[in-house]
Amino acid sequence: MVTLTRKISFSSGHRYWLASKSEAENRAIFGDWASPFNHGHNYVLWVSCAGEVDGSNGMVVNIKWIDDALKLLVLSKFDQKSINDEVDAFADRSPSVENLLGFFREQLSDLPGGVELVGLKLEETPLLYGEWEKENNMMTLTRVYEFAASHRLDVPDLGEAENLRLFGKCNNPNGHGHNYVLEVTVSGDVDPVSGMMVDLGELDLVCEREVVDRYDHKNLDLDIPEFAGKNTTSEVVGQMIFDRLDGKVPGRLERIRLLETARNVFEVRR
Repeated sequence: MVTLTRKISFSSGHRYWLASKSEAENRAIFGDWASPFNHGHNYVLWVSCAGEVDGSNGMVVNIKWIDDALKLLVLSKFDQKSINDEVDAFADRSPSVENLLGFFREQLSDLPGGVELVGLKLEETPLLYGEWEKENNMMTLTRVYEFAASHRLDVPDLGEAENLRLFGKCNNPNGHGHNYVLEVTVSGDVDPVSGMMVDLGELDLVCEREVVDRYDHKNLDLDIPEFAGKNTTSEVVGQMIFDRLDGKVPGRLERIRLLETARNVFEVRR
């Protein structure tokens, strides 16, 4: 089996406000997100499909067929549209990332060329995206954070020469720094009214308290007690972040990704 992923973009407006609910009910459901007025996003959607390679042409599916399906089933309905007002399925349904993923999963369930839909990723903003995978039929939501911190890679018991051999410039005696990017991925049951699996405000509060505010503009080796005596590789930092967030974030923590640089990405999964 070979998987093909096609990426498309569309611009849509939407609002977190249900016409069937009163103002008080809408504000209770959506909290800070509630508004009777639209706001907009430049959405990015990745569609993954899988199948056997056709020996006659070397393709798993003709990409033009996939593009035609995406134009018909996604772009024509959503691009430059108000989701609440112009997409019938969302006339009184929350246009959350989770509900949009569910809708696209249904719409794209019968792709051309005999391929099978195996995954979706929908980015609402660069700091928020949702994913669905057919393999475990799981939907997840990912929030992205940033913090700047310094550290030094050094294991005292190894000696100066061995530390320099292992860690090179990262063993600089006065340390060095990174603009870390942290992705926190959670799963949970989608609330049938709000369309959301977790309270994003609560997720932000926990991640900022436990990690972002705690580590930002700090020396991990000298300022953060949990790293005392540890070599602060991104493997160690990533595992510590997962442990600090596990059981505290709303929903179920599925993974964290820690981008130390644009080229170094570390992932800790449940």
